[in-house]
Amino acid sequence: MKLNEAVAQNPPYIIAEMSANHGGSLESSLALVHAAQKAGADCLKIQTYTADTMTIECDNDYFRIQGGLWGGYTFYDLYSQAHTPWEWQQTIKNECEAAGMDFLSTPFDVTSADFLESIGVQAYKIASFELVDIPLIRYVAQKGKPMIVSCGMGSIDEIQLAVETIVQAGLRRDQIFLLKCTSEYPADPADMNLAAIPDMMSRFGVRVGLSDHSIGFLAPVVAASLGACIIEKHFCLGRNIETPDSKFSMEPMEFAEMAVHVKSALKIRGKVSYELTEKEKGSMAFRRSLFAVQDIKKGEAFTENNVRCIRPGYGMAPKYYESLLKVRAQREYKRGDPIGEGEISE
Repeated sequence: MKLNEAVAQNPPYIIAEMSANHGGSLESSLALVHAAQKAGADCLKIQTYTADTMTIECDNDYFRIQGGLWGGYTFYDLYSQAHTPWEWQQTIKNECEAAGMDFLSTPFDVTSADFLESIGVQAYKIASFELVDIPLIRYVAQKGKPMIVSCGMGSIDEIQLAVETIVQAGLRRDQIFLLKCTSEYPADPADMNLAAIPDMMSRFGVRVGLSDHSIGFLAPVVAASLGACIIEKHFCLGRNIETPDSKFSMEPMEFAEMAVHVKSALKIRGKVSYELTEKEKGSMAFRRSLFAVQDIKKGEAFTENNVRCIRPGYGMAPKYYESLLKVRAQREYKRGDPIGEGEISE
């Protein structure tokens, strides 16, 4: 996978985020690969960490999650349950490639980045919570692969620093992708502010997509209409299979519907153009234009009685009507003839 080429060829590039939805089963992981491919995903993404690379085993108040979807867990217990075992990841990558789909993962420390490099990944994802981990971002960028950086909770200064760090490490701006993200699980649509997507494009000089945690596919469709080149959505085999991420994940049929609609949204958005389409050219006949509504002799004056602005559009443009009433016909017209453009010199 050359991420920059893949995104350019058929945007938006659609990523199915497996995350913890494997439920502790390699068999389920492989089933997710094929379900995602059938649902229209271009890429399956996982996460590469262990509880020990993320945090320490400690249950004081600092390390216990308060409220929200994961309230009551310690960080260590959550990541112990949710992680994807590293010994599965080459197998998952191979399965993606066999299915004709790209593979992507998020490293959370230098050891996971090195591990992903060892299995031959072609791009990296940085999670929103790691947006401020500048040493990690620099380390990953130095591997020279395209990077997707999720920007949930990110201030302008924090996003700018991350982008500058990546560029200083040697990546071109066309190898960097930012994702607008609202780090709520699930995200409230009123909090998403997707109008930031075009602003991020111009402000940071890179392509921008959406990492979406809201319910349904309306946000991805809106994002695509605003120019998002990547859509990332959590994906599960079924929300009835409970995992730490299942409540805000899409099932296969929902994901497939989303994939169709976001592709359509980007087509509808199109480009800045005021040219007639080929099909519009056929509709020009339905415009109004100037026609003779009575027989008019050569030399006879054009009047409100013998000329009208009517459909179809084969005569002079209506903007010439007042000027036409000041001149005489240069040729004969039968009722129903379009008035020729030669009657008036502009």
